[in-house]
Amino acid sequence: MRQVLKVSIVLGAIALFFLSSPVLAATPRAVRSFNEAVEAETKDFSEQELIEAEFYDEELEGADFHNANLQGAVFNGATLHNANWQGVNFSNGIAYLTDFTGTDLTNAVLTEAMMLRSKFDNAKIEGADFTDAVVDRLQMTKLCERASGVNPTTGVSTRESLGCR
Repeated sequence: MRQVLKVSIVLGAIALFFLSSPVLAATPRAVRSFNEAVEAETKDFSEQELIEAEFYDEELEGADFHNANLQGAVFNGATLHNANWQGVNFSNGIAYLTDFTGTDLTNAVLTEAMMLRSKFDNAKIEGADFTDAVVDRLQMTKLCERASGVNPTTGVSTRESLGCR
């Protein structure tokens, strides 16, 4: 009898958890920051505070993010061809399936960022700090081929932060 009661309580708690959880749908083609939806019509995000902003499937070719604070921001499926990320703080950010082809990451802080399945072809990375960032092995190898400089904010060399040999 006690076993049946315990199982009933556990099943009831599980059902209550799932039934009371809100269902949240992502808003595609939008940038969300602090519960504010802002359509990404502009491509000038320079020097803005975009902490934990979310960019989903955005076409941000040539966008200017220089010196923006993107701590904890999420880029999912974004295209950032030839974007300006000079001096960006993207620490603890997430860039999944994001295309940084030709992006200028000079002096960017990318510490502890998760950048899986993202491309960095022809990206400028002089002085970028990738300390504890997660990047696909093939991309890491390509980045090491052109890694140079020291990040002026963290004092860490790009080659060291990528673990280049």
